Amino acid sequence: MQQAEMMPALNPAHEVGHEAAQFRPCALIPVYDHEHAIGTVLAAVLAHGLPCILVDDASSASCAAVLDELAAAHPQRVTLLRHAANRGKGGAVLTAVRHAAAAGYTHALQIDADGQHCTDDIPRFLQQAAAQPQSLIAGCPQYDDSVPSVRFYGRYLTHVWVWINTLSLDIKDSMCGFRVYPLPSLMHLTQRKQLGARMDFDTEVLVRLHWDGVPVVNLPTRVTYPMDGVSHFRVGLDNVLISRMHATLFFGMLIRAPRLLARRLWLARGRS
Repeated sequence: MQQAEMMPALNPAHEVGHEAAQFRPCALIPVYDHEHAIGTVLAAVLAHGLPCILVDDASSASCAAVLDELAAAHPQRVTLLRHAANRGKGGAVLTAVRHAAAAGYTHALQIDADGQHCTDDIPRFLQQAAAQPQSLIAGCPQYDDSVPSVRFYGRYLTHVWVWINTLSLDIKDSMCGFRVYPLPSLMHLTQRKQLGARMDFDTEVLVRLHWDGVPVVNLPTRVTYPMDGVSHFRVGLDNVLISRMHATLFFGMLIRAPRLLARRLWLARGRS
């Protein structure tokens, strides 16, 4: 594993409150053979004053070389972590999350490496996270004409399962990889539960954090498909993993149903 120097100080614009209540965000980007897009994505993230953790998930030599160059160009602002073998998107995110928590960051903004997310929305996501530091800020995609129709409509099956497995409509879209995690809550979850390491990660982590009582704030954000045309979704294996995840979560929901329903009733009474 190769690591560039971490940024030691926080951009003052990202501090909220007094010494005991600091908001210390960083960005994390899992990378697997996105050498054509990652430079543009990283530049946009750094432009918003965020230190960034890149995780090279056993990319090709050409992508690894690009990542080395980017880390060397920003030694005070970019940390490069490397997997010797591919662990999947979830595995890469969790590597960055653990590093960020150990470095003292309170929140991690996850964004994909392929350029599909609107980096202009980063300040809006951070403002919401600073205002509601216990909440998970989840991107809710607003697609343009570039989205493949099979992906657009296929997402709704997962949406329905998420609504069933949370007994709520609190999570509008669980598959968008643009989000801000409150790191203490996420670390507590990872210490208790082994999460899916591949394309099942993004959905599972949201559902389980919701089960833990972490509020979810849904933010609309523009999504395009993608700058480098690279998709790592494996139709057979990833669909099997996602189907297994939904089934596991369903039985987990049945066990938790009384508590989830009681929580909804309590929240409803609080609003009335």
